Amino acid sequence: METITNFLEMGGYAVYVWPSYLITAVVLIGALVSSIRFLKRNAETLKALQEEDKGEA
Repeated sequence: METITNFLEMGGYAVYVWPSYLITAVVLIGALVSSIRFLKRNAETLKALQEEDKGEA
């Protein structure tokens, strides 16, 4: 149990390390969500443009 506690304390730097991990995770998840939304929006736009092009031909 002591080794787990020592690991979580990060040699006294836990107050800096764990929030850094949290901020990094939040930023990466935000980038992922943003990318997925952008991809879906662009896929819908492409589909609409392709259907519009078929209607003109």
